[in-house]
Amino acid sequence: MTDLFRAHWSAVFGYVLRRTGDRVLAEELAQETFARATASFLGWRGGSPLAWLFAIARNVVTDHHRRGRPMVELEESLLPPDAFPDVEVETRDLLSRLPEQSRRLLELVYLDGFTHAEVAAMTGRSPAAVRTAVWRARDTLRALALEEKNDDR
Repeated sequence: MTDLFRAHWSAVFGYVLRRTGDRVLAEELAQETFARATASFLGWRGGSPLAWLFAIARNVVTDHHRRGRPMVELEESLLPPDAFPDVEVETRDLLSRLPEQSRRLLELVYLDGFTHAEVAAMTGRSPAAVRTAVWRARDTLRALALEEKNDDR
């Protein structure tokens, strides 16, 4: 567990910090993440330790939120509002039109705040492959948005 802690503390702390916006709270929740990981270590089925820790961290942050403490609001839009001044583009509608894998990648990176390296650890891909897949998914989303804009004209 000590090696796991040393290897992944900064990634877990960074994720929790992005979700809470408070360094002190993020440190507390990251510690809670490792405490839970230690308690459930025997139940770990193998695989990526970082993905396992991120899943625990997500649950810790969710539990914190359910207890009624405020969380930082995450930006819901992947496209800046001024990109389409005449048409209000509903990002969720556009995302729903993407293939499942592309949609999930964009949600992990832009809505959940994971870095490409973190997504790579979760999916078993290389960071370069994740960057390329995110770029392609964004390009597809951009094409859908332009198509929607042209349809409204």
